[in-house]
Amino acid sequence: MRRLPLRRLVTLATLAALGAATLGSTAACGDDSEGAGGNSGPVTLRLGYFPNITHAPAVVGVEKGIFAEKLGTNVKLDPKTFNAGPAAIEAVFSGALDATYIGPNPTVNAFSKSKGEAVRVISGAASGGVALVVKPGITGAQDLKGKKIATPQLGNTQDVAIRYWLKQQGLTTTKEGGGDVKIVPQENAQTIETFNSGAIDGAWVPEPFVSRLVNAGGKVLVDERDLWPDKKFVITNLLVSTKFLKAHPDVVQKLVDGQVAANEFVNTKPEEAQQAISDAIGKITGKPLDLKLIKQAWPTLEFTNDPISSSLKAGLDHAVDVGLTEPVDLKGLYDLKYLNNALKAQGKPEVVQP
Repeated sequence: MRRLPLRRLVTLATLAALGAATLGSTAACGDDSEGAGGNSGPVTLRLGYFPNITHAPAVVGVEKGIFAEKLGTNVKLDPKTFNAGPAAIEAVFSGALDATYIGPNPTVNAFSKSKGEAVRVISGAASGGVALVVKPGITGAQDLKGKKIATPQLGNTQDVAIRYWLKQQGLTTTKEGGGDVKIVPQENAQTIETFNSGAIDGAWVPEPFVSRLVNAGGKVLVDERDLWPDKKFVITNLLVSTKFLKAHPDVVQKLVDGQVAANEFVNTKPEEAQQAISDAIGKITGKPLDLKLIKQAWPTLEFTNDPISSSLKAGLDHAVDVGLTEPVDLKGLYDLKYLNNALKAQGKPEVVQP
């Protein structure tokens, strides 16, 4: 076998060493960007929320630049709006969304469908803001016999709430709209029209639709806050995809820092927050939400970082009781260490999960 000259051997050895160094450097960068730190390059955070009052911390956090400030220059915020929980969860499942503000029932469904793998709740956002509004002639539960009551969607959080409440009053409902009280699932915007036309006799809905129905001549028969301990129950929490959480825990911490800061703004500067919500909804939908309506609805809501996990579990039990879902083991759903880090940094009490 012919031997290579010494100079040629040195050249090959040098090239091999350089190649190995380059590969090592590339691998190290890849590890950083995909691993726990995620600090080697810009990260995009796709954040979902609904353009309504019950998602006020999200709306204000985006509109006032609070999230952008907390996330910093190395994280690009890509906000996306949704009108219904199932659509937001589908976006999380498909990989089109990294985190979203959402109600308790879609949260449970996402956790259940993924066998506890796909999502984690990392913070609360809002409590309250839901009521049963009826025609003036209805004065009690028994007056609802034979009446038609709207809810936003079959099996959604409010739909479960009214079916469970009616069962407690000795009244029956069915998924098909039968029973003592006819439950009519329909979009909230449609509910105002059907209430005015007399096609329905009331609705169990969230704000601002409670206030809209009251302004249309309805009256509040049941304020859902009165059905819960300390008048607290989760209406909106913040969840993140487990995949994103594992890849970018530092970004998740900054997101939760933003949530806590947004709630601080909402609670300490309510008038400025209300104006921001009106403006933001105008940009998103093309029509600003009436500021008077926001002010009317505001006292029924509490903006809290506590996800009130006990109410989510109770809501699941209620859904099982009325035959709308199967039991779900919720162990592992909550990961509140990021929230408690944020609260501790501000000298606030940590949230203790029961």
